[in-house]
Amino acid sequence: MQAKTARWPWLLVIVVVAGAGWFLFKDQWPQGQAPSGALPARSASPQTPPETPPPQAAQPAPAIAHPVDQDAADPALPALADSDAVAWDALAGVVGQGDALAIVLRDHLIQRIVVMVDNLTKPSITRRALALQPIPGSFAVEETDGHSRIAAANADRYAPYVAAFTSANADTLVAAYRRFYPLFQQAYVELGYPNGYFNDRLVKVLDHLLQAPQAPAAPEVQRDAQGQYRFVDPRLEGLSIGQKALVRLGPQQQQQVMAQLRDLRAALTR
Repeated sequence: MQAKTARWPWLLVIVVVAGAGWFLFKDQWPQGQAPSGALPARSASPQTPPETPPPQAAQPAPAIAHPVDQDAADPALPALADSDAVAWDALAGVVGQGDALAIVLRDHLIQRIVVMVDNLTKPSITRRALALQPIPGSFAVEETDGHSRIAAANADRYAPYVAAFTSANADTLVAAYRRFYPLFQQAYVELGYPNGYFNDRLVKVLDHLLQAPQAPAAPEVQRDAQGQYRFVDPRLEGLSIGQKALVRLGPQQQQQVMAQLRDLRAALTR
């Protein structure tokens, strides 16, 4: 077990980075809809053009802004297609079988995490783009003077996940992540970014999340035609799925998560 803990904590850093968005997901779906177990795909794909454009010269790959040291890669990595079992066992060895691990989907784990990170900056997210199952319990709303507001009781649901996220040592986790970076880069290329660089995308996602506005106390919400809760404030409703998740945490939990996101970004870009 010690060997697993030493070799595989890279998964934890990606899970906790993606965890900036997991708090919202249960409350995004009508009752009974849960994440599918299918191999994740991009949340949106470009439509086929009406006619074939003329051939263009191949575009050079963009410069890498935040390179990962290739010498830090582990030479004994499994193949991406064969990584589920060892990745899950190793993750269980790192975080145990508690609440933080119970909501993680097992199949195509690395691919799901890459897709989920990539989707956190978008207005919405599909069920297939999730690495996580809904948080147990029900989303709590308080009725005050005819207005529905997010209840303070939700903080208790989120507390175990906030604690798991904020207690991780950013420097240690990022150092380990760099050792196992090739699997995430491969998954990112296979997602449809042949010239993309996952570490650069990860940093951009962190920057985006860190731009989330300060969470108001008990923001007002309302149900839409599908029965899903939406922010009444159009400024909040217009945020990305990841930023909405941070706002729904409430002021104190958001501050704790944002501090960890800053630490992770600093460690990733050193």
